[in-house]
Amino acid sequence: MLDAADRFVHAASGFIWGPFVLIPLLLATGFYLTVRLRGLQFRKLWQSLWIAFVVRKEKDAEGDISHFQALMTALAATVGTGNIVGVATAIALGGPGALFWMWMTGLVGMATKYSEALLSVRFRSTDSRGEQTGGPMYYLTEGIRWRPLGRTLGIAFALFAAFAAFGIGNMVQSNSVADALNTSFGVPVWVSGLVIAIAAAAVILGGIHSIGRFTGAFVPLMILIYMAGCSVLLFIHREHLPEAFRLIFEGAFSGTAATGGFAGAALAQGIRFGVARGIFSNESGLGSAGIAAAAAQTREPVRQALVSMTQTFIDTIVVCSFTGLAIIESGAWSSGENGVGLTQLAFRHGLPGQWGGWIVTISLALFAFSTILGWSYYGEKSIEYLLGEWSILPYRLVFIAAIYFGAVRSLSFVWTVSDVMNGLMALPNLVGLLLLSGVIVAETRGFFQRNP
Repeated sequence: MLDAADRFVHAASGFIWGPFVLIPLLLATGFYLTVRLRGLQFRKLWQSLWIAFVVRKEKDAEGDISHFQALMTALAATVGTGNIVGVATAIALGGPGALFWMWMTGLVGMATKYSEALLSVRFRSTDSRGEQTGGPMYYLTEGIRWRPLGRTLGIAFALFAAFAAFGIGNMVQSNSVADALNTSFGVPVWVSGLVIAIAAAAVILGGIHSIGRFTGAFVPLMILIYMAGCSVLLFIHREHLPEAFRLIFEGAFSGTAATGGFAGAALAQGIRFGVARGIFSNESGLGSAGIAAAAAQTREPVRQALVSMTQTFIDTIVVCSFTGLAIIESGAWSSGENGVGLTQLAFRHGLPGQWGGWIVTISLALFAFSTILGWSYYGEKSIEYLLGEWSILPYRLVFIAAIYFGAVRSLSFVWTVSDVMNGLMALPNLVGLLLLSGVIVAETRGFFQRNP
């Protein structure tokens, strides 16, 4: 019975995330929105970064957390194992050219992320506690004119997101941390699980205000620590950097860079794994980041949308690039290793002593912990939409307990179920983005006419 369920879930995951369903739909939606917004993510990138990191907040605006805190909460959820494990897997299976296709996915994904955030703020509401509530489940319900369709899509998104939060946003993250700390430092998995659960509880039980304050300080620090390690590695072996870029661009269009060193890898492999892992990393199209954007203090949906699209830029164009370049420049990409083992090998080759392995292990732990915090809020808002405000505290307590459970159990089946739930939550969101693209364009045009 369990074997049959396992086979079914693996088949479902392969179909949903295969080359004929979600990947082309995500790319097509991102490209369509890019065209309709006239390449806004390229024209307004510097303005977006300025608002996010210099302006940071709007005084006396309605909302729960600042622009910056909303961005960091969303980054907490997306800068995770995908930036370390996902990039390595893409390069191991698709060659160095896969990194190029991750970049392309990130660039069109910025338009998708912008649109999700804009709609989330545009259709958000205030609950009885005075907190902002928004996200795909709300803009699907309120924005789509045919209410039965909108309501159905909203319920579907919230249901899949709630399940995904316990899987990819919780148990698989604590399991990754516990396994990494046990392998590198001999820490018992139950100790890791207990510490992670207690630390997460201290933040999660305080709600979005607590999560926003913590991620506003924690996420920039963890990204800087990881990028500092990557920068040292790249500097030490800087003479190999031109060759790394040559492999990336040649492999992107010829498929000549291959898994395990075999020449002639198919071009389709590089595109497939680059796109799939890019989407897994930055979550553009899944709709989840819109839930955090809806909590931002802002008078203008477009202003927060501009901030939110920098999330994809930071995650994929910056952090994933550092990982990919470290793997390719070090030569580890052709070793036959895969996943976190490949990233650790690259860092061990590139940095002296045990520093390389330690940096990857510690970064993986920090990234995974931040993902737990971000997804706790996504799942909480999904449950609130489905069951009402009374369900928030019970949900938080169950979510915290699941952190410990995930750390001490084998979760191969949960990994696969999480992939399916992630894919399924994207489908109603993408339908909504296409149906509401006219609202996105009108809001954007109106904002820039008022703020030339």
